[in-house]
Amino acid sequence: MDVPNVDRPHIDLLVLGSFYLEVVFGEFDRLPGPGEEIFTDAFAFSCGGALTPAVAAKRAGATAGIAALLGDDLGSKLAIEQCRREGVDLSVSSTLTGPVAGISAVLNFNRDRAFISHKRRVQAAVPKAPERWLGALQQVQPSWCHVHPGPGIVALLETARAQGTRVALDVNLEEIGAYPDVVVRCARLADLFLPNTEELLRLTGTHDIEDAVDLAAGWCPWLVVKRGPKGAIAVDRRQATEVTEGLEDVVVRDRTGAGDAFAGAMVGRVARGSSLLEGVAAGNAAGSEAVARLGAAGVLSVGGLVTKEKEDQS
Repeated sequence: MDVPNVDRPHIDLLVLGSFYLEVVFGEFDRLPGPGEEIFTDAFAFSCGGALTPAVAAKRAGATAGIAALLGDDLGSKLAIEQCRREGVDLSVSSTLTGPVAGISAVLNFNRDRAFISHKRRVQAAVPKAPERWLGALQQVQPSWCHVHPGPGIVALLETARAQGTRVALDVNLEEIGAYPDVVVRCARLADLFLPNTEELLRLTGTHDIEDAVDLAAGWCPWLVVKRGPKGAIAVDRRQATEVTEGLEDVVVRDRTGAGDAFAGAMVGRVARGSSLLEGVAAGNAAGSEAVARLGAAGVLSVGGLVTKEKEDQS
C-alpha cells in the first residue's frame, strides 16, 4: 500500500475516486418486466468512475492523475490499460490483491438511463478513501482536484485550500439524498461546484432553476450547472451566463459519464489558462462526444486482457 517517495510530474488535475467496470446496453424503449427478456444490438464493455474526468482532462490538453485503488480484476486491468494509452498518471493509486473495481450494468432506455451496480468491499486493513486521498493530495499537490462530497471529505477540502489546490466538487442525487447538509458544507469549501439541473433543484429545495442558481451562487466562487443538450449555466461570483458554445448535434447512444467528461474537460482547460466560459464550452464539447459513444471512456476490448489472464493462471 505504501507509495514510494519519488519525484512526480506536475499534475493539473488529480481525480479522487474509484474505478468501475461498465457493462453498457444501448438504447431500447423500456425496461423488461418480471421474467421478460429484451434484446439490443448495442453493447460494450467500458470503464467509468474516476477514469472519465481524468481522460477528458488529458484530452483537453492538461496533465491528469488518479488516486484510486486497483486490483487484479478485469475492471482494474481495463482502467490501467486505458490510462496507459491516454497518458493518465496512476503513480499515487495503490494496488491490492484481489478484485477492487466496482461493476455497473448500464441500461439506456426511453431517453434516460439506469444502473445496477456492485461496489466492492475494501479490505479492513486498507485506509478509508478520504485518508488515502488526503495523502495523495499532499504528495502530488496538483493545481486542481476533482472529488465528490461526503462526511469524511471536509478535512480534505480544508487541506486542499491550505496548500493552494483548487477543488472541483461534483455531486450525484444519492449523495444529496443521504447528506444534503454535508454537500452544501463541501460546496462552500470548493472553488467550483458542478451539479446538473435536477441535482441543484433537489439540493436547494426549489422548483425554478433561476431561484436555485441564486441560492447556490454564493456558496463558492464558481457554480456551473450542467444542462445536457442545453449546455450549461456558468456563474462567476453571482454573474450567470448561459453557455451553448461547444455543443454538437449528435445521435445519443449512452448518457453515462457525460457529466464527468464535461467536468474533466472544463477543469483541464481552466488549469491550462482558459477562462471559465472557455472551459465550459470545452465541457459542452466533451459531453457531446461522450453521449455519442457507448461507454464513459468509449468501447474497450477485453479480449487480450482475458486471454492474458488465462495464460497467467495456467
